[in-house]
Amino acid sequence: MTSVQWFNFILILQLIHGLGTWKLYQKAGRKAWEAYVPVYNALVLFKILNRPWYWIFFIFLPVINCVMFPVIWVETARSFGKNTTKDTVLAVLSLGFYNYYLNYFLDLNHIKDREPEPKSTAGQFVNSILYAIVVASTVHIYFLQPFIIPSSSLEKSLLVGDFLIVSKMHYGPRIPMTTVSFPMVHDTIPLTGKKSYLFSDKIEEKNTSWKNMFQLPYLRIPGWEKIKRNEIVVFNQPADTLLDMNDFTPDRNYYKPIDKKTNLVKRCVGISGDTLQIIDGYVYINGIKNELPGRARLQFSYKGKIKEGKRFSRSIYNRLKTYYDITDGFGNNSTDFEVSAATKESIELLKKHPSVASIERKIRAKEEIDRDMFPHDPEFNWNMDQFGPIYIPKKGATIEVNTFNLPLYKRLISEYEGNSIYAKGNVVYINGIEATSYTFNQNYYWMMGDNRNGSLDARRWGFVPENHVVGKPVFIWMSWNTHGKGLNKIRWDRVFTTVHADGPRRSYLIPFVILLLINYGYKKWKNYKNTAA
Repeated sequence: MTSVQWFNFILILQLIHGLGTWKLYQKAGRKAWEAYVPVYNALVLFKILNRPWYWIFFIFLPVINCVMFPVIWVETARSFGKNTTKDTVLAVLSLGFYNYYLNYFLDLNHIKDREPEPKSTAGQFVNSILYAIVVASTVHIYFLQPFIIPSSSLEKSLLVGDFLIVSKMHYGPRIPMTTVSFPMVHDTIPLTGKKSYLFSDKIEEKNTSWKNMFQLPYLRIPGWEKIKRNEIVVFNQPADTLLDMNDFTPDRNYYKPIDKKTNLVKRCVGISGDTLQIIDGYVYINGIKNELPGRARLQFSYKGKIKEGKRFSRSIYNRLKTYYDITDGFGNNSTDFEVSAATKESIELLKKHPSVASIERKIRAKEEIDRDMFPHDPEFNWNMDQFGPIYIPKKGATIEVNTFNLPLYKRLISEYEGNSIYAKGNVVYINGIEATSYTFNQNYYWMMGDNRNGSLDARRWGFVPENHVVGKPVFIWMSWNTHGKGLNKIRWDRVFTTVHADGPRRSYLIPFVILLLINYGYKKWKNYKNTAA
């Protein structure tokens, strides 16, 4: 919807509310006109319902208001003596129009000093669940969101099975663009496999389907900081067209709203305004080799030779994880071996093995063209190890537009910034007008995994727009090792550790447990003192 359409939609909602409640307002001692005034009518209504004024914030928060509206419908009925289960069901199933029946056909009295809590046990249970959903959804959308590392693209910096707390406040929380959505789930309702939001996933219906009319434009509340180079960031995969990210051969592409695209976590190696190049697998920013923070642990693929007359015993396979810290693929024959991903430290250890003759990194030469690389154009002969240079657009920056760099920036100008763009001969047209330059409307970033030969990242799908940024991982609250046994399934040294701090990783689990015990003991002591008094 456009801003004008949203304004008209809100006015219609106010009219619907006023027509269905003005008599109830009068019976509560208020004026009929108060039911029609936007925002003010909500403040008056909460007084009638004997509910706090700050509820008004919840009804204007997208997604959360999907829970709040049924609560208000039910609360309105209860404020006029309609407390039965039947009344509750009718209020919800009628989408609030049950209040029209109460307003026009029944002579009801307002219960001024109504006890806010439901009288029945079932009602209390439902209330508790709804309020818990509202609070949890508010925290989830605007403050903190849990996230689990699903793949090895950041191994060994972050491990598969790390449970993260992602801060929305650091970069600023996004106002949900998809307004009609199931609370506290991403794109799929658990156990059902069904979409959790109202939206047409057919690209040809992008601008025509009524389901897409409830989308809000991108808006981000100012955060504490900007994205810094080399920070780990959670974001929506910009090129996500898969119904299931584990199924790379779908029946068709699925067009998704921005905030419902698959969540990914990578390292931001290039920020807006940078010129990035990859040489022999290493990132260079503005001509200078990028230095990662101390906890970052780069992994590359290696190949090696086995000494003549030697071989690897079976014990090598048992020691790969425990001694060499090699957790990805390892293969060998009688003369050669390959390591899919390993740190420099792991390779230095492996070099000392009595059967190893030599080890070298697997580096693709410039002549080895990979057509899966961004921008998927034969004019750009790039691969995973030799890539760029490429400019990462910055908001307000102007670039020259021509048929050569069009493959690099076409998707940004069209899909992410909402313009039509095409080339006719050697001339580029933007919104039907011949163009030789373009000024960007938002910042872009370059996201890569630390497992450089085992990461699907920006080298395959390009830039990440700022409106796709979700938040900053700040804390590992749990780390689960599926290959461990018993208590060793938990990586205790990673539990309650920070994500971005430099220096050795330190767990704050024990201090946290001590604080819990102190708090528990204090409450017990306080209860004992109160009882004794």
